[in-house]
Amino acid sequence: MDLTVIAYIAYLLISVALTIWVARTLSRNGRIFLADVLHGNEKLADAVNHLLVVGFYLVNFGFVALYLSQDDAVLDARALFEALSVKLGVVLLVLGVMHLGNVYVLNKIRRRGAMEREQVPPVGPQGWTPAPKGGPWAPPAPQG
Repeated sequence: MDLTVIAYIAYLLISVALTIWVARTLSRNGRIFLADVLHGNEKLADAVNHLLVVGFYLVNFGFVALYLSQDDAVLDARALFEALSVKLGVVLLVLGVMHLGNVYVLNKIRRRGAMEREQVPPVGPQGWTPAPKGGPWAPPAPQG
């Protein structure tokens, strides 16, 4: 078997395994974060988590497939490892950038929700303060 084909097979196996592992890890640990962002709505957190995982798989598997081609033939074991290290390094960088992008967006949503919660007064209005004599536009009474 040609070493280029072995490089392709190894690249696909490792890239797919890494993508699945990262997606499962992010899904499992990100669920708690999503529940906080979505104010404790567990069903919505699960739905958003699932949609994020599906999008993560689509983008990463698409990238892995597009990045599969090799311009140069792999002639020896050293070239095989070099080709794999470059390809897997790029895949890992893309996985990391996507993860950081997701965390950044979700953190922005979480902060916005926290700011909205802080703007709500802790106690509702309990009554009205009467207007001063002479109406609200009356000049202040002279002092002295």
